[in-house]
Amino acid sequence: MLTLQDIPYFCYPESVGHYTDHTQHAVLREAGVLNNFNIHYVAAGKGYVEADGIVHELRAGQAVLYFPHQRQHYYSSEDEPWDVRWVHFYGERLHDYMLERGLHRNLLWTLRQRTSWEDAHLALLEEVEQNRMLRPAQLSTLTYALLAEFVQHAVPLKNTRTTSKTESRVLSLLPQMQQEACEPFLLQDWADRAGVSTYYFCKMFKNAVEMTPMEFITRSRLQMAKQWLLERPSANIGQIAEEAGYPNASYFNRQFMAHEGMTPTDYRGLYHK
Repeated sequence: MLTLQDIPYFCYPESVGHYTDHTQHAVLREAGVLNNFNIHYVAAGKGYVEADGIVHELRAGQAVLYFPHQRQHYYSSEDEPWDVRWVHFYGERLHDYMLERGLHRNLLWTLRQRTSWEDAHLALLEEVEQNRMLRPAQLSTLTYALLAEFVQHAVPLKNTRTTSKTESRVLSLLPQMQQEACEPFLLQDWADRAGVSTYYFCKMFKNAVEMTPMEFITRSRLQMAKQWLLERPSANIGQIAEEAGYPNASYFNRQFMAHEGMTPTDYRGLYHK
């Protein structure tokens, strides 16, 4: 489905689906690639999630919850292929909601009540298959119902890494960092907001987000630039570069090429011909 800008809903699905008996199902997304939340839930069989150099096994009734920009690496077992249900979702105030409920503290979860979550997922999937985006309010309602079931019934899977209080403070700053990414980046300012030294801020940021603060700012700037390139086809590259926080078009072009594998002009040309 399309990702909507300035949605009037608390949460909204980006995609929803499932894989069954797919022994080759494997996903690797580097940090910063995906800008939405996603839940991958195992209904049957088993699979694996790799995090911090450790491989964790997931079985029926267990799930992985990823926050935006997290590195993602998971795959099905070949001898017991998983039946996995997923939903990717986003929302303007969703990040604060997830933090307030402590969902950032763990990656892997067990659902104490499986049936209600599976029923909620099926209801959302059927709505998407039958009506696509014709009823956006219903899509938002069903997505929230699915999330509410997760919040109510999910408990941390034992023996998995938890997030420290400092990492939690860093994660709480991500929406604001993304919003202010196109302004001059001052590391000391962000460290002060987190209440730590610049050295410790960078260390905790790397632990929590798996990239440096500047790498996060760069990815956020390029995401905004990509959006503006498509929304404003008459704006010149220099103007987009300046608004995205780059001193000149040449440096912007180099950064864009390094991350996207093409120039801003070529990227715009893919959609505006």
